[in-house]
Amino acid sequence: MPIFAPTMARILAIDYGGKRCGIAVTDPMQIIATGLKTVPTQELMPFLKDYLSKETVETFVIGEPLRLDDTPSQSAEMVYNFVRFLKKTFPNIPVELVDETFSSKRASASMVQSGMKKKDRQKKENLDVVSATIILQDYMESIGK
Repeated sequence: MPIFAPTMARILAIDYGGKRCGIAVTDPMQIIATGLKTVPTQELMPFLKDYLSKETVETFVIGEPLRLDDTPSQSAEMVYNFVRFLKKTFPNIPVELVDETFSSKRASASMVQSGMKKKDRQKKENLDVVSATIILQDYMESIGK
């Protein structure tokens, strides 16, 4: 007899950028973080609306661009504007910010370790989706999943 009822909603992470956004999600049990896809930034909201019409999302996790001294980087204001819009558009889904410092470097190293071909590693879309997955993994570790 199970002690707890399993969660059946996903956590969705976004590596938000000016041109593209990497998207990663958990499985419904929130055990595994998986890269989903890269979406052009101007298509992100329609993508999210469509995704949420098919899947239950419990939390949005957004990469927060911070400097090494934990102050917001130059691109942070763009991310904060997106977060405000996201909260207004989906008021019932909490938004969590996760420090994305070094996520791109970690993503690049991860792609090398996984044996991804150089040609595929050079595609920024692949880097964005792996970065989103790392942001999601960091969040899951921070909440003990």
